[in-house]
Amino acid sequence: MRFFLTTAIDYVNSRPHLGTAYEKITADVIARYKRLSGFETHFLMGNDEHSQNVYKRAIERGLDPRAYCDQMEQEFRASWTQLDVSFDDFIRTTESRHTAAVRKLAQTCFDKGDIYAGTYEGWYCVSCEAFKQEKDLAGGKCPLHPTLTPEWIREKNYFFRLSKYRDALLRHFIDTPSFLQPDGRRNEMLRLLEAGLEDISVSRAGQLWGIPLPFAPDNVVYVWFDALINYAAAVGYGTDEARFSTWWPADLHVVGKDITRFHTVVWPAMLMSAGLPLPKQVYGHGWVNFGGQRMSKSLGTSLDPSDVAARFGPDPLRLYLVKEISYGGDGDFTWERYEERYNVDLANNLGNLVSRLSAMAEKYRQSRLVPAGTGGRLAQVAEASLARYRSAMDVFALHDGAAAAFQIVDAANEFIAENAPWALAKNPAQAAQLDAVLFSVAEAIRVAAVLLLPVMPGSCAEILRRVGETTAVGDLRLDRDGRWRGDGVRTIVKGAALWPRAEGGPNGPPLRPDARSVNVEADLQVRLKETPVEETPAAPAAAAPDARISIDDFMKVELRTARVLEAEAVPKSRKLVKLKVDLGTEQRTVLAGIAEAYQPDQLVGRTVVIVFNLKPATLMGIESNGMVLAASAEGGKPTLVAFAEPVEPGWRVR
Repeated sequence: MRFFLTTAIDYVNSRPHLGTAYEKITADVIARYKRLSGFETHFLMGNDEHSQNVYKRAIERGLDPRAYCDQMEQEFRASWTQLDVSFDDFIRTTESRHTAAVRKLAQTCFDKGDIYAGTYEGWYCVSCEAFKQEKDLAGGKCPLHPTLTPEWIREKNYFFRLSKYRDALLRHFIDTPSFLQPDGRRNEMLRLLEAGLEDISVSRAGQLWGIPLPFAPDNVVYVWFDALINYAAAVGYGTDEARFSTWWPADLHVVGKDITRFHTVVWPAMLMSAGLPLPKQVYGHGWVNFGGQRMSKSLGTSLDPSDVAARFGPDPLRLYLVKEISYGGDGDFTWERYEERYNVDLANNLGNLVSRLSAMAEKYRQSRLVPAGTGGRLAQVAEASLARYRSAMDVFALHDGAAAAFQIVDAANEFIAENAPWALAKNPAQAAQLDAVLFSVAEAIRVAAVLLLPVMPGSCAEILRRVGETTAVGDLRLDRDGRWRGDGVRTIVKGAALWPRAEGGPNGPPLRPDARSVNVEADLQVRLKETPVEETPAAPAAAAPDARISIDDFMKVELRTARVLEAEAVPKSRKLVKLKVDLGTEQRTVLAGIAEAYQPDQLVGRTVVIVFNLKPATLMGIESNGMVLAASAEGGKPTLVAFAEPVEPGWRVR
């Protein structure tokens, strides 16, 4: 089984921004998932260098255009390496293999009569490097680059007979509904095709930076016609026909929604003209906005992915972009939301779970866990999550795939709370049950890490090492290793916190390398913009005031036992549970932030401790009369205060 996927190649007139990185990261998740599923995968990326914007930027810097592109290749490669993007090939449009492919395809289309000489005039957007129709302009401006006014250009060009292929393209869209996804993009292109197509320019006259047309050397190939051919050039078109026949057609082109027309109308028509098979599928992803604004270099609303990755490391960024943005739709990035999800998903949830297991395994079983039991409900959750994960990932619903893996993490945390290994450890007669609980948690973590491996490759490789997985990461296969395994002694390895809780605020300094996500596949901590910080002698610390309270202060807080009569989730809240409790002499409504650790039906009948004399507070429109006491490790899920012996409602806790 083979799978060939590509991303759009990037203009190198400036460094990549976070929106560019989103495309590469999500495509990388797909590539890694296909490898995990047993496919021989070829993942192509690259740079688009024959742009007039690139030529202008090189001249501005006083560089030869080729030398400038050589420098930018290193910058782009460094960014993708830092983000752990596992491309198999990186093509540049100035390479000889690409030049050969462009010349061959252009000559083939010309010989067929599909390229002809003519004159074109119209509005031309320099940033898009594309002609725009009057109806597509917004107030005379390009909708994608509203700070620039398009130029009216009239010149002699060579044209491609795009209109000739309108009916064939329309039939292909109708006969192959999966050709363009998601459906919203497909509907847009269907409307475009139904309205009819115009022939397009494929050359620019009087320019030196580009590939000369083989039949008209005084014209260079227009950048879009040139760039699209990279996908075929990279697998041997025009240079290695045996390799080309092995890998073509591409299984998937991953591109931004703004260039789906080029990839699903222009490119297929070019291939039809050349007598070549069409790519099997194109996926047009949405944009990543920054604080509600479209991320754009020209608008000044872009973020450098290297700066973002420097905050917590590459894997938290990868998880955020995959899990928080529905693939195919637009998403938003803010520093506040990023730090919040880092703390919730990683520091408090997955990272804390790994730390709890390793600590309990060391304390109770000298870090050696033996198989015991079948895993029960936890194993059932893992199997069901695997099925949901595969169904989602197979249709590129990457956000749903990540969520399915985290269902296992949530279930493992709940499993620990329900079974209380610390209590089992006190009774020798329950040794077998303790073995089963610890082994099941380790296995749940292992399965979740396998499923999350395409999303967080470095961190999950480390998690797998810590829970005793001995198979090399590159040899793991979803059919075998993504399933629940109840055999094999596990040696649990204790280590530093994978994701220390972020307390410095979203605009705080980057965490140091020893506090970032662990990456054992490669040294990916490339710092492109690290600024040395001068150390200054610390001022003598002032003596800390005595923060202890008196017994009189303590007695002001009235703690009482309460029995839970009813419990229900609070709509639109992830943390709150609404409790109706019996205090012996009265009943009250109390809101408790324990929804991440307890289901409502688990709480009915339990005895809890509440702060009895707390002033009422209104949360989510509900008045809460009291506060439920619970304990938690730093960043961990709460565990309710409990009693070894039964107690009656209303007792004073001192």
